[in-house]
Amino acid sequence: MDNDGMAEALPQPVVKPFAAFTALPVQRQIAVLGGIAMAIALAVSLALWGLRPSYQVLLPGLGERDVVDAMSVLGRHGIDHKLDSATGALMVPVTKMHEARLHLATEGLPRESTVGFELLDRPTGLGGTSRLAEAARYQRALEGELARSIMTLDSVESARVHLALPRESVFVRERGKPGASVLLNLHPGRTLDEKRVAGIVHLVASSVPDLEPERVTVVDQRGRLLSGPGEDRALTSMKRLEYTREIEEALRRRVHDILAPLVGEEGVRAQVTAEIDFTEVESTHEAYDPERTVLRSEQFSEEQQAGAGAAGIPGALTNQPPDGAVIVGGEGIAATSNAVSGGSSRSATRNYEVDRRISHIRETPGAVKRLSVAVVVDDRRVTNEFGETVMMPRSEEEMAHLTALVREAVGFDESRGDRVNVVNASFRTIESPADSLAAARPLWEEPWIQELARQALAGVGLLLVILLVLRPAVKPLIKPQLPHAPAALGPPALAVVGDDEEEAQDEGKEPETLEGRLEKARLLTREDPRLVAQVVRRWMQDDEK
Repeated sequence: MDNDGMAEALPQPVVKPFAAFTALPVQRQIAVLGGIAMAIALAVSLALWGLRPSYQVLLPGLGERDVVDAMSVLGRHGIDHKLDSATGALMVPVTKMHEARLHLATEGLPRESTVGFELLDRPTGLGGTSRLAEAARYQRALEGELARSIMTLDSVESARVHLALPRESVFVRERGKPGASVLLNLHPGRTLDEKRVAGIVHLVASSVPDLEPERVTVVDQRGRLLSGPGEDRALTSMKRLEYTREIEEALRRRVHDILAPLVGEEGVRAQVTAEIDFTEVESTHEAYDPERTVLRSEQFSEEQQAGAGAAGIPGALTNQPPDGAVIVGGEGIAATSNAVSGGSSRSATRNYEVDRRISHIRETPGAVKRLSVAVVVDDRRVTNEFGETVMMPRSEEEMAHLTALVREAVGFDESRGDRVNVVNASFRTIESPADSLAAARPLWEEPWIQELARQALAGVGLLLVILLVLRPAVKPLIKPQLPHAPAALGPPALAVVGDDEEEAQDEGKEPETLEGRLEKARLLTREDPRLVAQVVRRWMQDDEK
């Protein structure tokens, strides 16, 4: 079917734009088609951008196999999803988040990457297992349970635990100490502070018998050692600074909490400077009290000896007087004594316990040496006789009362040189109702306002595309520029008339003669016969009407 037959088959409202489009030069036809295509593409893009839902990560930390299975489940239930090009995370529309998670939970996703004590419930077969295999299964189950517990932390994406459990022995010298190592895979951009690392260390140490915290090693996915040797006895500089800041912040909160009900939440400013003593002292004292003695043990011993008088054997010794002989009258007559000779001895041993005291003192570092507290309270708000709210300074009695409260809150001790200074100064202005409304959360920060603004922006952009791009491209087709013949010349005459601007320019010129118009018609017939045929066809349609 040629163009003329196609034009006859189309409805009358479409014939004129189609005829006008076919009458244009080829270059202009291509330009019009390109402009219309660009306008449609831009309009569709703006519409999709405005109506596109916001996407959010479905479940963080999904493995590649779980992502594939989750995409299959979401596809079966008709839930739109996509993968983040930067992180590879599975994302779904916010409005479908809960529905998608329920479908995944029904399918058992995500699957656990670690196994715990459920490993012991698995059947072992008819032949059973050896003692070594049972010990290995128990150790693996314990490692899985510890990894699951560690992965409950917010910053930890995944974890692996390796336990080094020595074989038990009846010999004490051959018993080894258990050890553990923990590998952490943290979420991107997140870290673990020392307190959480210490918590992981003590969690693992408390779960394994005879495991000491010093034998637990924690490493992140980059190979950095997170758990160092025991530093309880020597605080580092950073720990000292952090400890000082914690004490100062705690005291500052105390001051604020005690004064806020009296002067208002915004009516007090407090700062605390604490001087902490980090000196570690360890000493041993041994003392004796001689006045306090206790008899610990006592021992007595007594010995007696008894025997007869002097006696002897015949011989020279018998001629000697006995030991107890007495010479009488000088005549050499010896008198022997019949007294019995003997002996006795006594001894006693007493042991006393003297009072003895041994004291081992270890002073923990971190004691407060001195405090300096500075507090500023705002003036009181009162209403004057004109009903206006004004600020009035506080009295000396009230300031003394506030100073006493601050001293009690921080534990003021004059002996160590503490200083507390409470000053009254005006640092707030009286806010008007308009200021209070302005201080509220701006309306444009509301999520529903932002979503509405995005859709409105897409609508405005779509309207601009229609008015500035699509309408100028279609306008020549709506108002076709077809040549026509003036009524005065009759049907045989053909006149070429341009658009409205050309007609306005031709108004001031002299009318052309009949020969000139006929010459133009002949020239037009030679250059574009199809256009002349359309003009003749239109004349015939007008005659039929």
